Amino acid sequence: MARLLSKRRWLSKPNSGVLESLLFLLLISLPTTSAVTSFCKCTCFTNSTIIRMPEELSPSQASLECNRKFCLNYNLPICKDAVEDMDVSTVCFQRDSVKDEAIVILFIILAGGLLLYALAKLAYAKWQERRQYSQL
Repeated sequence: MARLLSKRRWLSKPNSGVLESLLFLLLISLPTTSAVTSFCKCTCFTNSTIIRMPEELSPSQASLECNRKFCLNYNLPICKDAVEDMDVSTVCFQRDSVKDEAIVILFIILAGGLLLYALAKLAYAKWQERRQYSQL
């Protein structure tokens, strides 16, 4: 009976020290990797190419730099015979930062872990109940 109580105490008090340490280390490392990556999509005729913008440019500077002249100066094979005004179009866009991605992934892992823990706890309680009835 004492062994059963110690197991139940273990299940009711999750060991969060390791989890808290991992969260702390993750949050410390995230600010250094929070840069937003900018891209320029160059479309010449019907073909498109995505070009990564230099990281030293801010997102607003990258939007200004992503223009028809930029695509033509990049000497893309798809823009070989293109005329600037008629055949070339550009779109600047940003991809989410690594920090945002890490926060979403961490949330999904924690939510999934909590759901698995709840299911395991429920299954363990049902198993204990069946075991208790079988001993009677």
